[in-house]
Amino acid sequence: MNDERLSGVSVVLPAHNEAGNIEVVVQRCLEVLPSLAERYEIIVVDDGSRDATGSIADRLGADDSHVRPIHHDRNLGYGCAWRTGIAAASLDWIFFMDSDRQFDIGELGKLTALSASHDIVTGYRIRRRDPYYRFLVGSCFNILVTVLFDVHLRDIDCGFKMFRACLLKPMELESPGALINTEIHAKANRVGARLVEVGINHYPRPVGRQSGTKFRVMASAMAEIVKLRWRLRRYSPASIREAMAQAGR
Repeated sequence: MNDERLSGVSVVLPAHNEAGNIEVVVQRCLEVLPSLAERYEIIVVDDGSRDATGSIADRLGADDSHVRPIHHDRNLGYGCAWRTGIAAASLDWIFFMDSDRQFDIGELGKLTALSASHDIVTGYRIRRRDPYYRFLVGSCFNILVTVLFDVHLRDIDCGFKMFRACLLKPMELESPGALINTEIHAKANRVGARLVEVGINHYPRPVGRQSGTKFRVMASAMAEIVKLRWRLRRYSPASIREAMAQAGR
């Protein structure tokens, strides 16, 4: 038996208008996960897609009981999709991966190899395969997060991360958008969560369009930063500490 095999992992795939990608991503998960975990589930969070993403997810769920589709009636945002996935997750580890085929779940083994001694194993994109303006915006955002929240990561918004469920479940997350990553890591810092970063390959998006740098999305992220700074001032991590203590961490 592989000593690095997890007891259980809930894979959360946020998906908004990913009809051209979601089936390939799910099928790849079904191919890889049996070698990495004794138990696994694939939670596809259809975040109010206007294309066939939801119906494809439903079909995949009907074909394989490991696949659990969840639908938002309307587009609520990336953070809300993560929160829905966290609430639905039932296994010891929660792994997030974007559904746009820019990551390969085959590299999850790099994360599971470090799971025994860490609470968070997060990827960073070795070479970001996005237009230069996205790289520039991401780099500036990384600096802002470091200064404002004392979160020191090479790639805060990398969509390839794994967390102990006992760390995430009691967090009472509120960010509706992309700031969900910052909120999680800022709160994890409060309890001294053990974190390690791992280099992950990043691939060009083969189908569909990205929206993360639209003016509306960026303006919303700035507003979220102000709200998060205020919420963290009054945040108590007692429930996280209790859950992790009960889990023996």
